[in-house]
Amino acid sequence: MSQKPEFLPLSDEAVRAVSGAGGRHAALIEDAFKVLVETPGGGVSISGDLRSRGAAKRAILALADRADAGEEVADADVRVAIGEARSGDGGDRERGGKGAPSGGARRGLVSPKTATQARYMEMLGRYDVTFGLGPAGTGKTFLAVAHGAGMLLRGDVDRLIITRPAVEAGEKLGFLPGDLTEKVDPYMAPVWESLTQIIGTEQLRRRRDKGEIEVAPIAFMRGRTLSHAYVIVDEAQNTSRLQMKMVLTRLGEGSRMAVTGDPSQIDLLNPADSGLAHAVAILEDVEGVGVTRFSAADVVRHPMVARIVKAYDDDAAKRAGKA
Repeated sequence: MSQKPEFLPLSDEAVRAVSGAGGRHAALIEDAFKVLVETPGGGVSISGDLRSRGAAKRAILALADRADAGEEVADADVRVAIGEARSGDGGDRERGGKGAPSGGARRGLVSPKTATQARYMEMLGRYDVTFGLGPAGTGKTFLAVAHGAGMLLRGDVDRLIITRPAVEAGEKLGFLPGDLTEKVDPYMAPVWESLTQIIGTEQLRRRRDKGEIEVAPIAFMRGRTLSHAYVIVDEAQNTSRLQMKMVLTRLGEGSRMAVTGDPSQIDLLNPADSGLAHAVAILEDVEGVGVTRFSAADVVRHPMVARIVKAYDDDAAKRAGKA
């Protein structure tokens, strides 16, 4: 650590926000950047090497600005500030660390970009089954894949299993050429792209070959018990109620599941049969189940995407009001 701490003069409100209840926020910052954060009075003192101090300072000042603006500072906001400070740090964190988010793998750190994403990542680590609901571009699938890949790489689970309904193929899936992987790969492309970004092409290939990363359509999950696995059910709005119940009850010992989807984008012939909204409605208050709802404000793609999503949401609200 540096021999001379850096002192940041802050308001009392900002100091309380940076410290958090019982020093929890300061502990998160210390763990993330390997620094010592103290509040000697009138501000915050940061001890550590120059680079670590600089990153911690960025996070602390972001939280201070939020507190001085009269906004609440929760754990999720601290994690967002940490992620933003890290992304500006430009350092080599390919291996992550004790304070790295659950998805930190060799290709680079996966950090939340919004407060909702931060709460979602916390839920992924806390609950046995986590639902991520919202429009495209909010990171709900990418963060679930990152979390599952992180668990696999750490040895917390033996397998990462990704399943997705191939709605367009329907009952014709068996007539497509190739083996199972070749049949369903076109429908799994977004998930493979996410995995490639997170763990790299070579490691993805090796772990697929060893059976540690598995892809299967919903129909092929029937009759299985998935033990010591992390299971991702993507595009879940296109599962039927029976399919959703079936896949949720596949969980075995030592397994967890993330279920992602956009209830407003149902491609089923009978949208009323969608299993996603039904499952959330009856399971949201069940112990061990967490639900995160994303909005257009959480879209992290091109800014135009957020505006497009909001326009469609506004139109849907107007139509609902006229009905």
